Amino acid sequence: MAKYILKRVLIALIVLFGITIIDFAIMSLIGNPIELMSGGPKVSDAMLARRAESMGLDKPVIVQYFNWLGAVLHGDFGYSYTDYLPVSNKIISHLGPTLILTVSALILSLIIAVAGGIYSATHTHKTSDYVVVTLSFLGQSIPGFFLALVLIYLFSVKLGWLPSNGMRQLGTEGTGVDIRYLIMPCITLAVSMAGRNIRYIRSAMLEILNKDYLRTAQARGIGQRRVIWKHAFKNALIPILTVIGMEIPGLFGGSIIIEQVFSWPGLGLLTMNAVLTRDYPVIMAVCLLSAVVVLVANLVTDILYAVVDPTVRLGGKGAV
Repeated sequence: MAKYILKRVLIALIVLFGITIIDFAIMSLIGNPIELMSGGPKVSDAMLARRAESMGLDKPVIVQYFNWLGAVLHGDFGYSYTDYLPVSNKIISHLGPTLILTVSALILSLIIAVAGGIYSATHTHKTSDYVVVTLSFLGQSIPGFFLALVLIYLFSVKLGWLPSNGMRQLGTEGTGVDIRYLIMPCITLAVSMAGRNIRYIRSAMLEILNKDYLRTAQARGIGQRRVIWKHAFKNALIPILTVIGMEIPGLFGGSIIIEQVFSWPGLGLLTMNAVLTRDYPVIMAVCLLSAVVVLVANLVTDILYAVVDPTVRLGGKGAV
């Protein structure tokens, strides 16, 4: 098991190193940050040269990359071009709200998807099964931004039950989140994920439920609930874990639009503002953080594979 985990960690680190190269190369090709910071191309060459020297941008690109990578390894992502604040501080201040939103949406979507998928699989070809599958298609098909606008119109404009933006009322003390502000963004993110996952879980459960050993267990009088949760669901976890592992990166990226719609002060809102103002250090930091989230999600999924099914970590002639 330890050798399996070590191998997966080493692969993740190699991939992350390649991502840092691509990330830095793309930002280097986009444009001259010195001109952006100095107000445009009309600034004198001498001033641009002094600014480039002070920031280390007068050195070859390969030297700039390793200087940037060394700083990143020490937690230093540079300074924002818009307000000259440390990028690491901005990331930390916006990371908390994003984690609150994404984790809440992930938990809600999994509750809906697992319950809906298992219920649909155990009531196959019945009216309730068709209703669940239709709702899953509907949830997957509705664009997130459109659902967000519908929810805002219904519950904020018409009914006045829920606030439409922010994470707490302006002027209130504390740094936490008001649950009323979380409801609509959380539902918006969870609906799309649940719509996709219900069909995957339903399919995985149907495949397991049709196995001979489960039909034998049912014929021997073992209760249906025990058959479903102790035997069928456990053996269906591999494809379900695959779905969850794929959803986490998508959830992290999909929150960008939702945070913009609801003015949620997370990384999504920070990223959109950085793109609009061409704040390269912030964009690079967010891209790198997104890559880390994807790699960690895949690594955790691989480890959970090995825990659920030990044969996953075995090679053709022995342990990997």
